[in-house]
Formats: sequence, C-alpha cells, structure tokens
Amino acid sequence: MELILIFISAALVNNFVLAYFLGICPFVGVSNKTENALNMGLATTFVMTLTAAATWPIYYYILVPFNVPFLQYVAFIIIIAALVQFVEMYIRKASPSLYRALGIFLPLITTNCAVLGLALFMVLREYGFIESIIFGFATGVGFTLAIVMMSGIREELEFADIPKPFQGVSITLIIAGMMALAFMGFAGLIRG
Repeated sequence: MELILIFISAALVNNFVLAYFLGICPFVGVSNKTENALNMGLATTFVMTLTAAATWPIYYYILVPFNVPFLQYVAFIIIIAALVQFVEMYIRKASPSLYRALGIFLPLITTNCAVLGLALFMVLREYGFIESIIFGFATGVGFTLAIVMMSGIREELEFADIPKPFQGVSITLIIAGMMALAFMGFAGLIRG
C-alpha cells in the first residue's frame, strides 16, 4: 500500500512540473506536438527510473559509509549525465527521426532539474531502494502526464481564436498555471 501511495503522490499530488515547477524548460519547449511530448516524457521517465536505481546505492553504499554525503550533488550530476548520454546514443541509433524531433531537448535532460530533484528528494525522504525506484518511475510518469496534457491543449489552441497579446508563450504559461491549480486539487487526497 505504501508503494501505491508513493506512486500516486509523486505522479499526481506532488507532480514535479506542476507542484514544484521542476523541468519547466522541456515542459514548455517540447509540448508543441503530442508525439514529441510523449517521446520526451518516455525518455525522461526512463532516465528518472535509472537515476533512482543508480543514485540510491551510490549514496547509501559509497557516500554515507565514507562520510562524504556532501558530494551527493557532484555524484548525482555525474550519474545523470552518464545515463542521459547512454539514452541519447540509443535513441540516435534506434530512431534517428525521434532523435531529430527531440533535438536539443534530449541532451537537456542532463540539466533537467526534475531529474536532479528526484535524486535529492529520494535521499531527503529516506526511501529504500524499491521505494526509490517506484518514486523515480512515478515522477517520470507525472512528468509525462503533464507534458502530454500540455501538448494536447497547445495543439487545440492552434485552431482557437486567441487575442493577440495572449498568443504564444503567454497562453502557454497561463495554461500551465491553470493545470497547476487543477493538480492542487489532489493535495487533499495525499501529502508526502
């Protein structure tokens, strides 16, 4: 039951994009087409899950026993950068069209603060290994949910009659704020 609560909390209640505003750059930059948003969300989910699986043992079996937990930022950034490089190489080889569609945003997963935030929250909340993996996967699912919802709304807005001052980034940020308010409705269900 606790794992289900961690999943629901990370994906909906404490959605990294809509509650903590982590990962806004790809959220706004890649959400113009649903296909690109879904692919970016899946790649980010994969990286977040691997990050949780890789950073937990590094922290608890290397940094803590050697009394150097202050190196967690450096260690986590190195692990995330390596994981993203492997994902980028795989996507480039497996799907060149997806690689071109994601463009600069794929290497930006390395600097996506949501991925680093995942590793830091995982340690802060003192999750066990399995809990960390569930948390990593759930945060990725929450990111994917938010970016795909935003892309669907943005695709519909292409056919809407929007006043000139609100076109472009303005309406995108207004919608992001409205989505964040809607997701705050889940806060009464679970907090954690």
